[in-house]
Amino acid sequence: MPHLESRAIPVQTHLRDQVANALRAALIAGELRPGVIYSAPTLATELGVSATPVREAMLDLAREGLVEAVRNKGFRVTEMTERDLDEFTDIRTLIEVPTVGRVAETASAEQLETLRPLAEQIVMAAREHDVIRYLEADHRFHLELLTLAGNHHLVEVVADLRKRSRLFGLASLNETGRLVASAQEHVELLDLMVAGRVREAEDCMRRHLAHVRSLWADGRAAAGGSAPARRFGHGTGTSGS
Repeated sequence: MPHLESRAIPVQTHLRDQVANALRAALIAGELRPGVIYSAPTLATELGVSATPVREAMLDLAREGLVEAVRNKGFRVTEMTERDLDEFTDIRTLIEVPTVGRVAETASAEQLETLRPLAEQIVMAAREHDVIRYLEADHRFHLELLTLAGNHHLVEVVADLRKRSRLFGLASLNETGRLVASAQEHVELLDLMVAGRVREAEDCMRRHLAHVRSLWADGRAAAGGSAPARRFGHGTGTSGS
């Protein structure tokens, strides 16, 4: 059975969202495993909440393609194929590379520099092996960067893609320092954009997405390996998106 005590949820508004974020963090940390069925009452007990917000949160994750409902049993964490990984990368490349170029041409240096604390936080989190903080800062950096293009529908599409392209087993890769190189690409990208080097910024974004694709594949392989699942309560920290 999973052990979610460290992810216990305080009684507040938007409990459904808090539970969903805690479960996403567990997916990322490799604590909820692909192919395994989890019941809402069991997860609710571990999180310290009732089963209702857990069921609601799991239905949200099902709409994102992260889990699937299993009648009278609970929810199964979905597998992700190599084709899924390729297709997510292709779509993000089609959207984000030209958008980065457009933002590099139109955004002011002052607007871009507001993203520097996030870029530096990503690097620091990777160096400190804090995978949840890494992903939270990475999520904010990419979406806030795309927001500068002025198209909120585009941002919503990329946000949805990022949710679907979860990083199973990333915690084990993080322990080896594999995330640091990817983290540093955020600072490199920002430097190029501030300098107005549009084509080089686009190339950097393309390389970064290819790098993320390889991390997805390696994380998926780690999650599907023979080692036992990490127990809840012994993972990577607090919940994140």
